[in-house]
Amino acid sequence: MDRYSQTRERLLTSSRPMPDFEVVGSQGPWLHRAGGTRIFDGSSGLLCTNVGQSSPKVHARIEKQFFRYSFGGAAVVQPHIQMELMDRVCRAVGRPDDSVALTTCGTLGVEVAVGLARNITRARDRKQRGDILTSTLSYHGMSALTLALAGNHARRPRREDALDLGPAFPAPYPPTHAHEGSGCGASCADEIAKAIDRRGPENVAAVLIEPVNGTTGGAFVPPDGYLRRVSEICQERDVLVIHDEVLTGLWRTGTPLASHHWEGCEPDMVILSKGLGAGYTGVGAVLVSPEMARWVRHEDADPLPAMGTMATHPLMAAACLGVLDELEAIDQIALKARGQRLGQALKSLTGVGPVQDIRGLGFLYGVEVTPGQLWPVMKAAEVRGVFFYPFTGAGEPRSEGLVVAPPLISTDEDIEFLTTALADALKAVG
Repeated sequence: MDRYSQTRERLLTSSRPMPDFEVVGSQGPWLHRAGGTRIFDGSSGLLCTNVGQSSPKVHARIEKQFFRYSFGGAAVVQPHIQMELMDRVCRAVGRPDDSVALTTCGTLGVEVAVGLARNITRARDRKQRGDILTSTLSYHGMSALTLALAGNHARRPRREDALDLGPAFPAPYPPTHAHEGSGCGASCADEIAKAIDRRGPENVAAVLIEPVNGTTGGAFVPPDGYLRRVSEICQERDVLVIHDEVLTGLWRTGTPLASHHWEGCEPDMVILSKGLGAGYTGVGAVLVSPEMARWVRHEDADPLPAMGTMATHPLMAAACLGVLDELEAIDQIALKARGQRLGQALKSLTGVGPVQDIRGLGFLYGVEVTPGQLWPVMKAAEVRGVFFYPFTGAGEPRSEGLVVAPPLISTDEDIEFLTTALADALKAVG
């Protein structure tokens, strides 16, 4: 075993059954490898590098703030840059009057949203408990609490370590909610009504849901009318709706928020992260509607949840502003058209080689393949100059596949390269 391999074993992080590669440079959606070759980032890193790498706009923002001051607690130093970020991100997603809690990552964003939901419903509705309900095909972070709450089968803690928590209702997708002779529809939201009523509405603070499924299951899209029905059910029972848009927020699905694909499903809270930091910094943002935010500082509310020492400190905020500069410079009409072309090209691969299903929206697609063929496809794609991220399967037997989610700054030529390489890889695996 060489020196690198020996040292790599000491680094307690994720790995895969394929060799990793050394990167010596980057530009936009491309990574430059040792030896002079380059490889295309087909999944935006870990679904986060929305504006690619080596952004001049992000660098300029960080450099400017670096020489001003690098750290200042928002309760001590006037948080001008954090307030600028708050205003920019709220306008970007069409929620200009929201209040915002800034955190260090998506996981902490979820935990802060849970704390805020409990505060709000106890102050407003005198809730006895603060239960948070999630689906059987969900992922909401990597802390002990969020892993226990959600339905990612590969990452759920052992039963004895799960804090007596777990998903409460089936997701509206075939792997976890099969129907005889028909697929899922808006009426599948009635499962949420049943889950709330079983607990008692007086005990449930919020329903936490991904508007479009992420990497647990692989980019499933909810049936039309489903999210609207979820909102109606929760409003009838004084239960908040929290949309986890950690992965899907900021144009990943072709719209500012994934929920914008449907009418009548405006949530009480939205959690953003990956697309806001875009791989340049860890960050989380919890957006709270004006109607709910007024209860956060109510005299009967508990103290605000702790945001963390490093909660979007000035350098992080500066990086995020640079990301928003990049996002707002993108031609949105062209972006939408490019996402549609990506979807058409991918869906034309249905049935090619080991492909069993292709689903998604915008710049987020899941390519499901025959069990046992995921890593051969990934290897064949890397040989052809593009790498992807695998999704966690669902159902029995467990599905498997890869996520196609290129950076939003990808050109038409980049998209053509990606889809051609993937098609060739699928055919090679057969």
